[in-house]
Amino acid sequence: MVTQEFEQRTRELIDGLKAICAAYGLGNDGNEFKIITQVFLYKFLNDKFAFEAKKIRPDLAQADSWEQAIASLSAEDLDMLQLQMGPDTARLKPEHFIAHLWNRQTAPEFAKLFDDTLRDIAITNNDIFAVKTDGGTKITLFDRVSEFITDTSKRDAFCRALINKLGGFSFERIFTQKYDFYASLFEYLIKDYNKDSGGKYAEYYTPHAVAKIMAAILVPEDVRGQVRNVSCYDPSAGSGTLLMNIAHAIGEQRCSIYSQDISQKSSSLLRLNLILNNLVHSIPNIIQGNTMLHPYHREGKALRKFDYIVSNPPFKMDFSDFRNELDSKEHQERFFAGVPNTPKQAVDKMAIYQLFLQHIIHSLKPGGKAAVVVPTGFLTAQSGIDKAIRQHLVDNKMLAGVVSMPSNIFATTGTNVSIVFIDRSNQYGVVLLDASGLGTKVKDGKNQKTVLSEAEEDRIIATFNAKEAEHDFAVVASYGEIAAKNYSLSAGQYFEVKIEYSDLTPMQFNEKLQGFTARLVALFQESAGLELEIKKQLMALRYE
Repeated sequence: MVTQEFEQRTRELIDGLKAICAAYGLGNDGNEFKIITQVFLYKFLNDKFAFEAKKIRPDLAQADSWEQAIASLSAEDLDMLQLQMGPDTARLKPEHFIAHLWNRQTAPEFAKLFDDTLRDIAITNNDIFAVKTDGGTKITLFDRVSEFITDTSKRDAFCRALINKLGGFSFERIFTQKYDFYASLFEYLIKDYNKDSGGKYAEYYTPHAVAKIMAAILVPEDVRGQVRNVSCYDPSAGSGTLLMNIAHAIGEQRCSIYSQDISQKSSSLLRLNLILNNLVHSIPNIIQGNTMLHPYHREGKALRKFDYIVSNPPFKMDFSDFRNELDSKEHQERFFAGVPNTPKQAVDKMAIYQLFLQHIIHSLKPGGKAAVVVPTGFLTAQSGIDKAIRQHLVDNKMLAGVVSMPSNIFATTGTNVSIVFIDRSNQYGVVLLDASGLGTKVKDGKNQKTVLSEAEEDRIIATFNAKEAEHDFAVVASYGEIAAKNYSLSAGQYFEVKIEYSDLTPMQFNEKLQGFTARLVALFQESAGLELEIKKQLMALRYE
C-alpha cells in the first residue's frame, strides 16, 4: 500500500514538473527532459540525505525541522555526520536543502540562487556523480536549469514554481522498499524522452520481458546469492534497463556496472537510473563515447574483460565515416569476422550490430556469460559476417543458446528479434527455443506490440535453464549437429516431425477411404464446373 501511494504521489510530482515546463514554453522542447530529470534528482538526493541523517542521528527525526537542526550543528559535527553516511548519499550543506531555497523565494535573482545551488551540489559531489566522456571530460550532475528559459525576465518565476512543487511530500519512507518501485518510477519519469526519434543514434527502450529473460538465464535462481565481486558491462547501455535487471539478479553490492554509449542523453539517464537503484558506486564507470571507435574500459593497453555482458545494440546505422578506420590492423583481433562494407545505397542500413556482437565476444572473460539482442535474420544467414560469427561461437564451444522472440516485442521496430546467449564455459548442449508463437498483441499508441504474460516469461526461463526439449518449442542441439546444419541457430530446423499413427479396423479404414474419395470427387467436380463457367465467360466476351 505504501508503494502504491508513493508511486501515485511521485507521478503527480513528475506531471506537475512537466506542467510547469509547458507553462513556460518548454513542453516537448529538446531540453525539457534535462529540467525534469535534474529537478527530480535534486528532490531525490535531498530526501535521501534526510533519510540517512535521521538514521544516524535519531534526534534529527524528533526535531520540528530537521533542516534547521542540521544547520545548527557545528562544522565538526556536520563533517562527522557526512562521514558516517553511505557512499551513495550526496554530501549536502544546509544551504543546499530544498527548505533553504523555499524560504528565500523573495530574494533578488532567485533563478541565479537556484542554479548556483544545483551547481555547488554537482561540484561538491563531482568525484561520485560525474559521468566521463571517452576523452576524459567530466559531465557534472546538474546544469543551470533556469538558462533553458530564453526570456530572462521569466527565470525567477520559473525557478520559484519548480521549488514550490518539491515540498509536497518526501521520498524518505520509500527508501526501505524493494527496488521494483524505482523501475516503474524511472520508466514513468523518462517515458516521453526515450522513444525512437529516428535520429542517427536512435535509442530503443528494451521491454521488461526481454530484460527479465536475459537476467534470469544469465543468473539463474539457484546461483543467486553465490555470485559476488563480478563486473557487468553493456557497450550500448541506453538508459540502463538491461544493466539494472542483471544487477538486481546478482545483488547491487555484489557487482560493479560498466557501460559506454555514444548518446549524452542516454548516459545522463543511466546515471539517474544508477542513483535510483543503489548503484552510485558504479557511476565512475559510465562513459559517454563511441564504443566501436574508442572503447574506453581497459586494463593497461588491452581491452578490459568482463564477467557478464548484456546488450541491445542498434541493428543498423550509418558508420561509413569511420568504417575504414575500424577495418585496420588495430581493430583486427576484435572484429575477427570482419567489418561490414559500406553499401552504395541505403548507407543508414549498415549492420552495426555485427560489430557490437564481435566486440562483446572479444570482451568476455574466460567463463564469462553474455546475452545480446540481434535481428532474427542473424540466425540463418548462409554466408558473410553473420555466419562467420555463428561459426566462431560454435567451433569455440561458447554458445549457450538462442531464444527467438515474438514479432513486435519492440513497439518501435517491426524487426523480429532473438536473444543470443553466450557462455564461454558451455561445452555441451545448446538450447534453441522458439517463443515466436507466444504473447498477446496490444496497441501501443500508433504501433502494435506483443506482450508476454508473466507465465510465458517464466516458461521460457524455466525451459531454457533446465535444458529441456519441448515439441515445437525448444530443442537441445549438440555443437556437431549445429555445424552439420551450416551453423543455423533457428530452432525450427531442429524440431522433429511427428507422424501420428491410429489403429483402425478394416471397416473404419474403408469408411475413411470413402470419405477421402468423396471429398476428392467433389473437389474435381467443383474445379470442372469453375473451368466450364470461365470458358462460357470467355466465349461471351469474344462475341460481344
